[in-house]
Amino acid sequence: MKYVTLLCDGMADVPVPELAGRTPMEAAVKPNMDRLFKSSLAGLAKTVPDGLPAGSDVANLSVFGYPPAIHYTGRSPLEAVSMGLVMLDGDAALRCNLVTLGGSGPLSHRIMQDYSAGEIGTEEARELMLSVAAALDGENLAFHPGISYRHCLIWTGGPLDIRLTPPHDISGRPVSEWLPAGPGGDTARSLMERSMDVLADHPVNRARTARGLNPANAIWLWGQGSRPALPSFHDTFGLRGAVISAVDLIKGIGMAAGVDAIDVPGATGNLHTNYRGKAEAALTQLENGADFVYIHVEAPDECGHQGQATEKTDSIGRIDAELLSVLLARLPQLGEFRLLIMPDHPTPVGIRTHTRTPVPFLLYDSRKDLSVPGQAPVFTEKTCETGLFVPEAHILMKWLLEQMPVSR
Repeated sequence: MKYVTLLCDGMADVPVPELAGRTPMEAAVKPNMDRLFKSSLAGLAKTVPDGLPAGSDVANLSVFGYPPAIHYTGRSPLEAVSMGLVMLDGDAALRCNLVTLGGSGPLSHRIMQDYSAGEIGTEEARELMLSVAAALDGENLAFHPGISYRHCLIWTGGPLDIRLTPPHDISGRPVSEWLPAGPGGDTARSLMERSMDVLADHPVNRARTARGLNPANAIWLWGQGSRPALPSFHDTFGLRGAVISAVDLIKGIGMAAGVDAIDVPGATGNLHTNYRGKAEAALTQLENGADFVYIHVEAPDECGHQGQATEKTDSIGRIDAELLSVLLARLPQLGEFRLLIMPDHPTPVGIRTHTRTPVPFLLYDSRKDLSVPGQAPVFTEKTCETGLFVPEAHILMKWLLEQMPVSR
């Protein structure tokens, strides 16, 4: 038996005027998902427990089978694991975005124009972050370049109760109300302000501006946490696994759980990622002895954060046509299989950030029909409302791997 989770990050949404009152899931052309849905167990799952932030870190821990209320220690530490950074007890890891701040003057007068600096490429971002590190590293502070706009600060003895805000939560808004506060807030704010001086006239940014691209003219710190310690996936579920993602956070969850993190050439984390390459990599892992593969696709989430309804719809269609179709063509050759498809959280294009609304899921078994009489023919948020409600999404992994209910 082979097991696959296809995690379509941020895929769920609400009706969008631009899509004639449909959600991107409703508007997308996704015949493979819809065909599976007709014979799948389906419903809504609560991926974000009360009291925890509605982020991909919390939600993907849930879908991966780890109750976040027990295992969540912050977002950036999981990314640090993926980057190969060593954290000691007492260290705090913070996500460091390269962002584009609009306006002029000091940090407090600026606007969050672009939380990703135009989805800056990794090569340019690395050059900028090395300059940031050269200027701002200190006895207790070390900046580390990552992928695209996503980087990391390891702060020895850093506070965990500092109040920080994800930059994608304040897109297009003045940053003055969302600056670091609480323990360590002054230090974090100072680092962000000083980064503006480092990056303002950097050659990389001069070249980006000349090409009509957003300059990465500041860093933004958020997502702090302490060293993670997840139980082994193999010890917990008795299976060998792999995770496939372009995003350090998701790779870090897998690595912290002791599964292999697989890099895919051309996997970018945006709309133009290598969908087929992810499917091929997953199949290779399963052919070579893995029991379980977790395939994560970031594209719908990025489109949601950018407020791009048409592009988000297209991303769902491309997941179906270029990734899922490849899986379904070859998985039967490996024998029987189970497949879980779901988002981690909604990222509505209208508000451009995450919500904690329960998300739709389908759970397919190649051996038998798990649907209920009268089940709708398409996989959407609305059609899943009449299915099961799963109040703690981490149990879906047990259903996928061990024991699934056969009726409501």
